[in-house]
Amino acid sequence: MAEKSLEAIFGTLRRYPDVEAPNLQAWDATDRLLLEAAADRLHAGSDLTVIGDRYGALTLGALTVLGVRRVRVHEDLITGERALRNNAAALGVEATGYRQLPLGEELLAGAQTVLLQLPRTLAELEEVAAAVACYAAPDAVLLAGGRIKHMSLGMNAVLERYFQSVQPQLARQKSRIILAGGARKGASAGPGPAVGHLAGLDLDVAARGAVFAGTKLDIGTRFLLDFLSEMPSARHAVDLGCGTGILAAMYARAHPESHITATDRSAAAVASALGTAQANGLDDRISVLQDDAMSTLPAASADLILLNPPFHLGASVHAGAGIKMFEAAARVLAPGGELWTVFNRHLQYLPVLERLVGPTKVRGANPKFTVAVSTRRP
Repeated sequence: MAEKSLEAIFGTLRRYPDVEAPNLQAWDATDRLLLEAAADRLHAGSDLTVIGDRYGALTLGALTVLGVRRVRVHEDLITGERALRNNAAALGVEATGYRQLPLGEELLAGAQTVLLQLPRTLAELEEVAAAVACYAAPDAVLLAGGRIKHMSLGMNAVLERYFQSVQPQLARQKSRIILAGGARKGASAGPGPAVGHLAGLDLDVAARGAVFAGTKLDIGTRFLLDFLSEMPSARHAVDLGCGTGILAAMYARAHPESHITATDRSAAAVASALGTAQANGLDDRISVLQDDAMSTLPAASADLILLNPPFHLGASVHAGAGIKMFEAAARVLAPGGELWTVFNRHLQYLPVLERLVGPTKVRGANPKFTVAVSTRRP
């Protein structure tokens, strides 16, 4: 492998359109370790699939340094998909060199080598491992890498359910690779979304493995729902960063005259929100949209936005994701429309909401969370 060439590739990568900051980079040591481990297995004609490539480091490293001619790649986040395209264009990599596909047969059929940035949850790893074992070539090798602090023995156990050989490799630069091969016979494509019932809300919730909180009700959303009866009726409401779509479903129930868009940058979240809407007979009034902070919604097209913003970007605590969503809400809200936000009390969001959206009032607070209402200024 040409080390200097790999350094050059990594040095050009950007996270955009995801949040960018000096302490946030578009690659990590796991990307390097995976590419180095794969180098001896790959050649120009190799059939390579990449899963979880956050900003294109693995795909572009394989194409430009390892000499692979074609890569199939799956990224859950639309920001990652767009960042890969942007980075490829900046490097002069033709779009014909890679195909961005959903997790499934088209992504994996016949793949000889699969590179995986290990997901944070065992449920998501289960979905990926099942798909690889079911669809990839019988002699395919899965190289699954992650940062040691985020890895667990449970990951080995998940992989062992689908592969006969699971071999953790020596760690380097606080990253480690697990080598898996020999798909177990009879492997199926894996379970569909999990479905759970929230008795307190009398709501069925669908969740793919990659979605935060799974089929449970996270405590921030729970607190925002305490104010559901105070939220105004809206012709068009948006559940921004919808996750499993609990806010969209509960608002749709309370306001049968409203149409709700449940939107998230995660494909798994959007699929989950659709499943939740269908499970509760609400899919005639809830539409789902995978998007980056409502970038494709027209300006002034929503009367109400509900938001429980993340305060992490991957493994980093960062307020940038929330601020990006506030800016988007200011654009998409019609004058006089309202943004209802729940956020951790330690975050200094109130002056930001006031500046970006409009007059902001605290509607409620508990020891952990604040609920604020911002009215879009004319």
